[in-house]
Amino acid sequence: LEKMTDLVAVWEVALSDGVHKIEFEHGTTSGKRVVYVDGKEEIRREWMFKLVGKETFTVGATKTKAAINIDAVSGFAYEYTLEINGKSLKQYMENRLKTTNTWILNLGGTDYRIVLEKDTMDVWCNGEKMETAGEFVEDGTETHFTVADHNCCIKAVSSGKRKEGIIHTLIVDNREIPEAVE
Repeated sequence: LEKMTDLVAVWEVALSDGVHKIEFEHGTTSGKRVVYVDGKEEIRREWMFKLVGKETFTVGATKTKAAINIDAVSGFAYEYTLEINGKSLKQYMENRLKTTNTWILNLGGTDYRIVLEKDTMDVWCNGEKMETAGEFVEDGTETHFTVADHNCCIKAVSSGKRKEGIIHTLIVDNREIPEAVE
């Protein structure tokens, strides 16, 4: 593996199927551009005469759209910005906080990252979309699934406040798991 001498930017992006590392090499003398996702080369361009522009690719199991914008700041200085689904990384992550819940827990010595996509009610665990069973209960809904022989349930109940909306709680083996902040 050649040494990444032209590495100019590294981002970590939390998606439903996991946290992905995006690395970007930009050779400003050679015009080289290389994009790595989770250590795997996705794009390689040699001898690009135009040093500014955009590289587009996908990330993760859900093939989320991503783009790196290369802009000249001054002289030979460049700025690199990452977009996810057409939004800046910051906007994307802020929106994700509203549309997903994430829990990190350890069961039998193994770490699990569970993500609920509120719009679809899809549940992801360590990069796998889970088989779930939903049911209506007296005070809301319950989404049941199993992780490593542990019974898991995401309860959705109304907060009673319009601004807060629905509160989602993960319960594993009758124990409430606190939500993680990524």
